[in-house]
Amino acid sequence: MTKSSAANVPDSAGAAAAESTTGGFAIRADILSVPTDERFQLIDVTDRIARIVSASGVREGIVSVWSMHTTFAVFMNESQPALHVDIRRLLEQVVDRDADWRHNNPEHSDCDRSNADAHLRAMLLGHSLSVQVSAAALVLGQWQRIIVAELDGPRTRTLRVQAMGIG
Repeated sequence: MTKSSAANVPDSAGAAAAESTTGGFAIRADILSVPTDERFQLIDVTDRIARIVSASGVREGIVSVWSMHTTFAVFMNESQPALHVDIRRLLEQVVDRDADWRHNNPEHSDCDRSNADAHLRAMLLGHSLSVQVSAAALVLGQWQRIIVAELDGPRTRTLRVQAMGIG
């Protein structure tokens, strides 16, 4: 919990892709690295996820996007700068960084980052997302985008992206 953050991913699903195919069913898992520059940052990763799906061999199925960190969220919404400001404002109003959180108090927690707000905000946004795949492409509504929220950066974060379905 303290000082560093590591992803718990088997070596076979590391930076290189892991694949399995049985009959017409294909599964491909990739690790997507997301460097961040700020403590609180929203980043649209839709195009990067779409490239992984396109290369996966899955034509019809589903892709799972999973954050490997407790203070790094993944969710779907419109990716528009004004809305990003509003999302940030909402999360800052709902979860005050300077509140008296026990997680930040050394009498109650071994965490030295004072990042209770980041954990609570991530809990509200979520850590995983599933998106349908059809014709080897993400199935998204007109304005839907896959967004990650760095809530305790800057750091390099990881997402595990697993596409599965019929090839």
